Amino acid sequence: MAAGLASRAVNFEFDDDQELLRATVGRFFDERAPLRWVREHLDDPVGTTPEVHAGLAALGVFGLAVPERHGGAGGGMVDLAVVVEEAGRRAYPGPLRSVAVGGAGLLALAADEAHAGRWLAELAEGRLRAVPALPVPRSASGSRDAGVRATPQQGGWQLHGEVPVVLDAVAADLLLVGATRSDGTLGLFALAPDADGVCLEPIGSVDGTTKTARLTCTGARATSCSDRDVTGELDAVADRLAVADVLDGLGAAHAALTLAVEHAKVRHQFGRPIGSFQAVAHLAADMLRAVEVARVAAYYAAWAADAAPAAERRRATTMALAAATDGLYRVGADAIQILGGIGFTWEHDAHLFYKRLLTLQQHPRGGRLVQLEALAELALAEALAAEPA
Repeated sequence: MAAGLASRAVNFEFDDDQELLRATVGRFFDERAPLRWVREHLDDPVGTTPEVHAGLAALGVFGLAVPERHGGAGGGMVDLAVVVEEAGRRAYPGPLRSVAVGGAGLLALAADEAHAGRWLAELAEGRLRAVPALPVPRSASGSRDAGVRATPQQGGWQLHGEVPVVLDAVAADLLLVGATRSDGTLGLFALAPDADGVCLEPIGSVDGTTKTARLTCTGARATSCSDRDVTGELDAVADRLAVADVLDGLGAAHAALTLAVEHAKVRHQFGRPIGSFQAVAHLAADMLRAVEVARVAAYYAAWAADAAPAAERRRATTMALAAATDGLYRVGADAIQILGGIGFTWEHDAHLFYKRLLTLQQHPRGGRLVQLEALAELALAEALAAEPA
C-alpha cells in the first residue's frame, strides 16, 4: 500500500447489504438471463431485451452509483463491483457496466447539475442508456490522444474525430463523448447516436457476448455537459471502467474454473476421475491462484476508485489490469484444456467464458506487459518526486 494510505482501513469483507445484492442479482440472471438465453442474444447488436433491462433497473442496478438527490442509491464502486462480477459470471451480453459504471459516473462527476438532473434519474430507472465514448489513456500519467475535437457553433457544438472502441454503443440512447476543445481543455459532450454526422460501425469479434462499435463523428451536433475542464473526472471514470472490465473477467474466469473442476470430478480415465491426476490438479490450482490474485487486485482497485487519491487509484487500476488481462485469459484457456474436446464445441458453455476472457486480454489499455511498464513509470515518477531538490 502506498505511503499516506497506511492509516486507511481496507475492508475486504462484504457487508450484509452487498451479500444480499450479490445473491439477488445472481438469482435474477439465473432466472431471467441464463446461459441458454445468452446464446439466443449472441448475434443481437443490443444484447438484451427491454424486459431484462427493466428488471435490472427494478433491482436498482443502474442507480447504484447515482447520487440520492437524483434518484439513486448513492453507493460506490465496490457495490457496483459485486453486480459486475455476477454479470461476468453469467456472460451477460447486455449494456450493464457501460451504463451503471460509465454513464452514471460521467453524469455524476463531469456533468453540471442541470444536465445531471436531466438524465441521471432516467438512467437509474432504466429509461435511458447513457454510454461513455472516452479517449483511452496511453500511459501511467494518463496522457491520451483525445481522438475527438469539439468546435463551437451557433447554438451548440460540433464533434469531429473517432473513438475506436465504444462498449455497447449500438444499445445507447445517449453517447457521452470526451472531446478536446480548441483551447486544449477536455470536455464532456452528449451526442444522440442517430444524429447527422454520427457513424457507429459494429466491430466483429469471436466474442458474441461483448458488443463494441467504432464511433466516427463528422460535424455531429452535440451538447456540452459542462463548461469546465473535466480531465480529472474523465480519468476517474476511465479507471472505474477499466476496473469494471477486470471484475467482469473475474466473474467469467471463476465460472470457467467451476466448469473445469466439476468436469474433472466426474470425467474418468483409467478408472479414476481425471481430477485425481497430478497434472490436472496442479493446473486447477494454478487457475485458482490466478483468480484469487485478480480478485484481490480488482477489489482493491474498486475501493481505491472511491477512497484513494488519484495517483493511488491509477496505480491500483494498473495493477488490476496487469493481474487480469493475461492471468484470467489463461484460466479460460486452461479450462478448455481440462474439459478436453467437449470444451471446444459450440454446445459447451466454457467457450462463452473463454471468448469473453480473450476480449479482456485484448483490452484497449493494453495487456500485462503494457501495464507492468506503466507501473514502472509510476514508481520512477514517484521516486524522482521524492528526491531532494
